[in-house]
Amino acid sequence: MTFEREQAVVSDIRKFVTDHFPLTQLSDEELEERIEKITQEHLNGEYCSIQQRVSIVEQVYGSIRGFGLLDSIINDDSITEVMINGPQNIFIEQNGRLFRLNKQFENQRRLEDIIQRIVGLAGREVNQANPICDTRLPDGSRVNVVLPPIALCGPTLTIRKFSKTPMTMEKLIEYGSLTQEIADKLRKLVQAKYNIFISGGTGSGKTTFLNALSNYIPKDERVITIEDSAELQITGIENLVSLETRNANASGAGQITIRDLIKSSLRMRPERIVVGEVRGGEALDMLQAMNTGHDGSLSTGHANSTQDMLSRLETMVLQGAAGLPLDAIRQQIASALDIIVHLSRLRDKSRKTMEITEVVGYEQGRIALNPLYVFEEDANSTLEKVSGSLNRTENKMINTFKLQLAGVHEEI
Repeated sequence: MTFEREQAVVSDIRKFVTDHFPLTQLSDEELEERIEKITQEHLNGEYCSIQQRVSIVEQVYGSIRGFGLLDSIINDDSITEVMINGPQNIFIEQNGRLFRLNKQFENQRRLEDIIQRIVGLAGREVNQANPICDTRLPDGSRVNVVLPPIALCGPTLTIRKFSKTPMTMEKLIEYGSLTQEIADKLRKLVQAKYNIFISGGTGSGKTTFLNALSNYIPKDERVITIEDSAELQITGIENLVSLETRNANASGAGQITIRDLIKSSLRMRPERIVVGEVRGGEALDMLQAMNTGHDGSLSTGHANSTQDMLSRLETMVLQGAAGLPLDAIRQQIASALDIIVHLSRLRDKSRKTMEITEVVGYEQGRIALNPLYVFEEDANSTLEKVSGSLNRTENKMINTFKLQLAGVHEEI
């Protein structure tokens, strides 16, 4: 059976089911059973493989109760990212590589219906007045939507898949991102309430690393997480509050930003504040929180290097307070941040921890850094495969006061 014929069968069965069955009165199981029966009758005498038959049932059921064509893609655990550029162009990331799928939506209207269903589930809205929306799927997967006329190729949907099992340091060690020895050092830094910032490019694994790192937070502390769309999976902490931003409604009212949430969280007696990602003026609020007794805070940001991250933080703070002198901003950053962990996605698509650097203070107009660990490639590296390790530099850690307060006397 050709793809075109399969789509025609899906369309016919869906029309029959929606026209003849009381959908609101049927449970999910009953609806699926009826679709299977109708599919069997419809294909009577026509050759169709078992896989195609299952696909037809899934697509019909998905178009009524789920996300249609997206359901089978989302349910495939080997797919980490889905990129839909209009109804005809579907790309996926699988095992670190990009592929174009030999599938498409029947038309633009069908894709728009699915987008509205996804956005509606999280209580958000997207339309021509507000054509851009960040949201999430029920399983926590991160979703970005851009509608025409902003997206010239048609409705654009990008889904960053959510791992069903929380990321742990043990898994990162298994993947070769860092070693057990370094993970033990990071655990001590988190438990001693060092403010840690994770930087890296798109797809370098910042949120994954933040999730693994946040699971080192002592289980008896009160933790507040702040994100654009909630995706952190912090386990074992009972006193956990998860906050999520909200877009403005169609009339332009009701927006809740990360800045609003950080300010509100300071009145909620937090012991730790975990900000999923800082992109703008909220950087100032986050730094002030770190400087006003909320030690042990964690966050992430986009940058190409540790030094770039500091420059970007300066720019972000200026977005939130344009009149601040640069000296004051740099002093604020230097006193707020303790450790910067820089991640990168390398040429062979592997994700590695590139640098762990201590922020030691503000000297002669610049923020002084003290690199503790640096990734170095070895002789086995090729253009196709990166080989190397995260090595300890000869620099001693300078700011050990928090470690001493926590009763840790060994060297990091």
